[in-house]
Amino acid sequence: MVEKIFLLNSVEDTRAWARDFAKTLKSPVTIALHGDLGMGKSEIARTIIQTLRGENTVVPSPTFTLVQSYDGISHFDLYRIADVSELEEIGLDYAIENDITLIEWPDIAKEKLPESTVHIYITQNGEGRKLVLQ
Repeated sequence: MVEKIFLLNSVEDTRAWARDFAKTLKSPVTIALHGDLGMGKSEIARTIIQTLRGENTVVPSPTFTLVQSYDGISHFDLYRIADVSELEEIGLDYAIENDITLIEWPDIAKEKLPESTVHIYITQNGEGRKLVLQ
């Protein structure tokens, strides 16, 4: 995939970008969301899920549950995973093979991610965000 850069000036710009991006997704696909705390990883995941499963879909952060499932979409937060062996227990392999899989804090899973994984790197850009899609 050719690297693409998006400069987003507000949360609404981020949501609009995520809605457009969501419409391009077909399972199985893995999306790795990289970025520091507060950069918008959860907002992007929430918007993708609500775009594909309905805007009234309740999308809590999976920080403590580690994974939330939405009929063919799996949303993982791997921040609290201490050992790569835990990834099988929470169903990451199954999700990667079958679902639209959104992964926040994907570094611990790097050996399990398919080569086709879409990586989104999110950084601060003034008052907005810079997204690099790889």
